[in-house]
Parts: sequence; structure tokens; C-alpha cells
Amino acid sequence: MAPSRKVLMLSGDYMEDYEAAVPLYALAALGVAVDCVAPGKQPGESCLTAVHEFLGFELYTELPGHRLAVTADFAAAAADPSRYDGLVVPGGRFTEQLSADDAVVELVSAFAGMRRPVVLTCHSQLLLAAAGAMGGDVGRPGPFGLCVADGHVLSAIGWPAHAEIIAKLLAAMGGRVGGGSGKAVLILCADYVDDYEANVPFRALAGVGCRVEAACPTKRRGEPCVTAVYDAPAAQGAACEERRGHNFAVTADWADVGADGFDCVVVPGGRAPELLVTHEKAVALVREFAGKGKVVASIDQGHLLLAAAGLLRGSKCASGVPMRVVSRLAGAEAVETRGAVADGKLVTAASWPDLAPFVDRIVDLLGITVSF
Repeated sequence: MAPSRKVLMLSGDYMEDYEAAVPLYALAALGVAVDCVAPGKQPGESCLTAVHEFLGFELYTELPGHRLAVTADFAAAAADPSRYDGLVVPGGRFTEQLSADDAVVELVSAFAGMRRPVVLTCHSQLLLAAAGAMGGDVGRPGPFGLCVADGHVLSAIGWPAHAEIIAKLLAAMGGRVGGGSGKAVLILCADYVDDYEANVPFRALAGVGCRVEAACPTKRRGEPCVTAVYDAPAAQGAACEERRGHNFAVTADWADVGADGFDCVVVPGGRAPELLVTHEKAVALVREFAGKGKVVASIDQGHLLLAAAGLLRGSKCASGVPMRVVSRLAGAEAVETRGAVADGKLVTAASWPDLAPFVDRIVDLLGITVSF
């Protein structure tokens, strides 16, 4: 959907991976443009993110994440913050450096003074303190919740709160969401599912009121699937490096899911589809969704399940390099190399950089609207 609002995202090296990516792609899908700025970096440069995940130690482990692009100039944004309807600051260690940067602190103070929405997750609440704008419920230990709205300030414990963050931020900017309540979406996952391609649709669709569940044929509710980070290759045409990402929680037992209980199924990429396609029940479930006229959405290697279910035959789809040959062998009539394509109730996208149009197409087919 065309952007109706614009927010500024403060970025930097070692910002938390999900806390940057989910607002970036979810808001872009829902009609909110996002400018990513980083002090000391120019548009076109990138910031290295950090994955924060508990791996059995008393404190979370930090792992290398993705490289996210800087898209706007910090100095220009700081010179006129009134151009933006809100400010988003991910958590992560980078906020420690920014809290001592006078220009950054002044920018945060400006948003606070304008009473524009300011989203702070985990570590980034430090910037509000540095700006002398912390008060009310921000930082208090109770009543405990994933996300607290105190006037124009939205503070959250971290990335698990993103569905609430998206919903509260849209409302704070005057957004009205229609059609999401009562809709249900199923995410199919397994170990080494793509980190972004599972979590961004999960949080974004929950943020507009959908009930979203994640299921895996080999895991029970509450068990984690390890995700994989596939970052942009260093050289054109080279294969992506794979790194461990966050844990992605299974929220429903396999025996409890079926097409009748959901309006849409999403099949993320990564290496998980290589396992899922060997489970006939998983292939049959995707085929059942299509047969009952439900929305079927796949991104990247998720196309393996579409191919096995016979859903690509005669269709138009978007496919990245890994699935381009598979898509054609499965009978796709036209294969776009980037972006997202909706062909009837079938939605496909090439890869995680296309998550904004991918989620946008799903939202549209589910009849969900966001207006300002």
C-alpha cells in the first residue's frame, strides 16, 4: 500500500537484528515509509546487526546478524525532524555509543518535544534517559507487559513485543486497522527456517490483529526451531553465507492445525523446506489450503512445497536464484526475479529483501486495511 506516514529509524552497528528488521519491513508493508539513518554513515552504506538469543547461559548470546542498508542522511533528518511522524530506535549495544552523541540526544529530545511517537526497545531506552525525557511508566518494573504506551512513548522489553509495538505505533500515528480481527494465519517452519522470512510475517500479521500460529511436523508446541541468517553475498553472483539466527518458537501442535482453522498459510524459505517437503502431511496441508480457496504464501525456498503440491503449474510467481529452475520445472508460466507476485490466492516472493511487498500482498488478500 502507498505510504501515508513516514518514520525515522536510528540505526548503527550491532543494533538488534529483529528490532531493526521487523519495524522496517512490517511498517513498509502497512503504508508507513521508513528512513534508516546512522550517525557517521552515508546512504548506501550498511550496518551490521546483532542477533540476541538465549542459548542456555544466564545472559543472551550475541551472534552476527544481517547487514541492513542506511537509506537516508542523518544530518538532513536531524535538521528537520518534523518531516517524520515517529521515531523508532532498536535495542542493541549501539545505543550506548549514541547516548553520548549530542546530535542524537538532541534528535530524540526533538521528537519528545513534538510529542511524536517514539518507539524504544530494550537497550534503546537509554537514549530517552540521556535526553532527559524519561518519566511516567517508562522503565518501571510493573505492571509487567511486553509493551507499554505512556503518552507518546512506546517502550518494550525487546523483539518478542513486536506485534504489540506495530499495533500501538499505528494507532499512535492515527492509523485504523480493519478486517484483521478473526483472521488466522499459519506459519510452517522447521529447523533452519530463514530468520526474517518466518518472524517478520509472524509479527506483522499479528500486529494487524490476526491470530498467528507456527507449526512444525516434527516439533511440539513450545519447542524452538533454530533459524538461519542468509546475508547478502560479498560478491555479485556468490552464494550467501549461512549463520545461526534466533530461535523461532512453535506455538501449535501439528495435530491441532488444519486448513479449516486458518485463512492463510505462509511457507518461509531457508533450508527448512528441504525437510518439510519430505513430510507428505506438510505437502498435503499446503495443497488443502489451496483446494479450499485459502491464501497460500511462499517466499524463497518455500517454493519447494508449492512445487511438490502442484501449485506452481500455470502460475505467475516471483523467485530468487535458488528456486528459479525449480519454479520453471514445476510449471510456472512466468517467473519474476524480484519483488512479490499475487496470482489469485497464491502469493510468492523472491527473498527476504522483498518482505514488505510480500506482507502487503498477504494483507490485501486477507481483506485487511490500514488507513490514516
